[in-house]
Amino acid sequence: MIVVTGATGNVGRPLTQALAEAGEQVTAVSRHAVAMPGGVRHVAADLSDPASLTPALDGAKALFLLLSGDLHAPGAGPADIIGLAAASGVRRVVLLSSQGVATRPLGPSRVALRAVEDALRESGLAWALVRPGGFASNALAWAESVRTRGTVAAPFGDVGVPVVDPADIAEVAAACLLDDRHAGGVYELTGPEVITPRQQTEAIATALGSPVRFHELTRDEARATMTQFVPAELADDTLDIIAAPNPAELRISPHVEQVLGRAPRPFGDWVARNIAAFR
Repeated sequence: MIVVTGATGNVGRPLTQALAEAGEQVTAVSRHAVAMPGGVRHVAADLSDPASLTPALDGAKALFLLLSGDLHAPGAGPADIIGLAAASGVRRVVLLSSQGVATRPLGPSRVALRAVEDALRESGLAWALVRPGGFASNALAWAESVRTRGTVAAPFGDVGVPVVDPADIAEVAAACLLDDRHAGGVYELTGPEVITPRQQTEAIATALGSPVRFHELTRDEARATMTQFVPAELADDTLDIIAAPNPAELRISPHVEQVLGRAPRPFGDWVARNIAAFR
């Protein structure tokens, strides 16, 4: 049996589906009960309380560990989940980490993730690390403004990164959970091309078949919006990255193709599958 945390999210949901279709017994974990594919068991748990995960881990052979943002904060104890998994008999953990652990290791959230990575390496369990860059699904933040005003508002309109499709992340994670060859693997995941916010807007407009206007925000405007949802330090950190990605963050990683035997999906593919959100 394989346990998937964050099972209702952009990565967890397709991962749960892929594992179920592969014939695996799957336990999906999220904070609240939701509909799951046939045959998938659901357990409600809050990872900020690792003990609440105990029922989900009973009988599990592997764990996909996705940590929510608050668990990256200093003082949080996400590494306790790894100890709990080991004590419960789990033999393999695949951790959803971040590209930034390698490209910008001194940011607070990356320091916290590095500590979890280190705890996993030292746990005695089989492990793999999945380190995506920017997610294509971050464009869902524009969905409401596209639907109601035909507009995308974002800073640094002509600065791009190779955003990755969450479905590709899920497929790589599934391979790491199911195939012993990926034990000890560290996989940096990107899309196939650098794409800017302005180009993403054009892709959305093409899929809709109607114009979408791009409005470039100043950094201060973007920061004011972001700090309504995340701490100021995290907002500033994110803006630093998207304003001036470094060469490592612009690199097209070969790891999706190495693991899956095909090129990563372009942003346009993600838009086509999710266009209903923008209508």
